[in-house]
Amino acid sequence: MASKIQSVKGTREFYPEEMALRNFIYEKVGAAARSFGYQEWDAPFIESIDLYAAKSGEELVKQSFTFTDRGGDFVTLRPELTPSLARMIAAKQGELTFPVRWWSFGPFWRYEQPQKGRTREFFQWNIDMLGVSSPEADAELIAVGATFLRSVGLNPEQATIYVNNRRLMDSEFDALGIAVEKRMDVSNLVDRRSKMEPAKWDTYALELGLNQTQLDGLKNILGNFDLWKNSDELVRLFAALEALGVKDYVKFDPNIMRGLLYYTGTVFEAFDTSGSVKRAILGGGRYDNLLADVGGQPPSGVGFAMGDVVMGIVLRERGLLPEFIPSPAPVLVTIFDESLLRESYALAAELRAAGLKGFVLSRTCQTAKAIQICR
Repeated sequence: MASKIQSVKGTREFYPEEMALRNFIYEKVGAAARSFGYQEWDAPFIESIDLYAAKSGEELVKQSFTFTDRGGDFVTLRPELTPSLARMIAAKQGELTFPVRWWSFGPFWRYEQPQKGRTREFFQWNIDMLGVSSPEADAELIAVGATFLRSVGLNPEQATIYVNNRRLMDSEFDALGIAVEKRMDVSNLVDRRSKMEPAKWDTYALELGLNQTQLDGLKNILGNFDLWKNSDELVRLFAALEALGVKDYVKFDPNIMRGLLYYTGTVFEAFDTSGSVKRAILGGGRYDNLLADVGGQPPSGVGFAMGDVVMGIVLRERGLLPEFIPSPAPVLVTIFDESLLRESYALAAELRAAGLKGFVLSRTCQTAKAIQICR
């Protein structure tokens, strides 16, 4: 026998039951986005690697599926969407009415080590607002995320959105005397804290160039959950979240940093509180300077992304999956006599014309056991 060709590592096959879950997530994210007035859009699946090299960081470039096309251009399957968004907004900036509220749900690729909650091919919800620079705009995006969590049955005790502010953290880094050129390293250090053993994390911090006084001060900052009261932006943010009716889903956490280079203000991530999946459900923040790097005038932007892999695991483990209906057609037209085959097809066609979904049961499905299989 010929050997079977396996699927590519890190990809998924969507049989009807898995496809139903993917469509369920798509329908829920679309409903949440539209309820706040966001329009659906999309970008190319293949992009120039240069689009990501400048702003997304070296790590993301290393994770990209890159290749040289037949024309000699160095391109990649898109690993994320925000840079494409920035380019498209910049291209028609003079024609658009701001604020722009856009959302998308589509495929992405990253060459990572497959594990629970992480695949190399995944579907992702992206939602962004451009043209408004305010804590209230940040709160709206967080509220969209909370609205989605609520719509799939996750309450605040099951899923929490953790918020921080990069400008607040920069002011704290200033007070500690951490040099500007070390800020990205320190941000990545904070981002890795939950993934490393405390002693190894301390050693790593000192290797990055922090002295013991700075390390002790950094730990104090990361343990101060009232620090948000020192930020006018976060005070306004939480007031807006309360007005939007989603404050119970949101908490301040100084450990939330978001490693990508382009976040400049509010940052946030949502997690399943059970802790079975360590990766965030969704994450994003404010990226005020992004459009300037792709040729546009820099209106403020804020947005987030959510992959379908972690969300699917959370829904499955919480028992929140919708009931799988094997057939979308509730009407079954049987064939008890082969001579009536055409009449059965005609009846099925008449039912469909009347707005009822139906299918004809072939003679191979006449036994009770076969009927279950055919359904």
